[in-house]
Amino acid sequence: MLVSGRVGRGFGTVRRRLFGTVLFLAAALVVSPAPAAQPHKADHIVVLKQKRELLLMQGQKVLKRFPIALGFHPEGAKRWEGDGRTPEGTYVIDRRLPASHYHLALHISYPNAADQARAAVLHQPPGGAIMIHGMPSWFGRDDLQFAADWTNGCIAVSNSAIEEIWRSVDDGTAIEIRP
Repeated sequence: MLVSGRVGRGFGTVRRRLFGTVLFLAAALVVSPAPAAQPHKADHIVVLKQKRELLLMQGQKVLKRFPIALGFHPEGAKRWEGDGRTPEGTYVIDRRLPASHYHLALHISYPNAADQARAAVLHQPPGGAIMIHGMPSWFGRDDLQFAADWTNGCIAVSNSAIEEIWRSVDDGTAIEIRP
């Protein structure tokens, strides 16, 4: 009886130690959830008017592509206010408009000196208020494809796209708008 008592107590000790070891190993194997991924910051934006695409870029790497709509006269560079064209050239994102009528908006530094000179030769104002923006507040949908170009010269994207672009670029980010 004494032997079986010792074995019983010995087995209980071994069982407790084994259980403790298993708990320790199980705790070590539990993987903590990864921190939420921060969106990659783009160092520049490229707009391909003919392809109707906006590219978030980091160096030569395309981080993300978004379908776009342009001004209602998309061919050629903007010449003057009201011509319905989207500018072409290199600009910067110079401010944000969180209370835009178009969900969110990123203002583009159009017109630059060359744009102003071109408009002056034509005796026209160059215009301004060119932005990357979401859909109008009354639209109520978040379509990812556009059937037609409809802006006055801005670059329109879906609301979910402008939210992602908003988080991915800082003020001062270069934007190149190509034909």
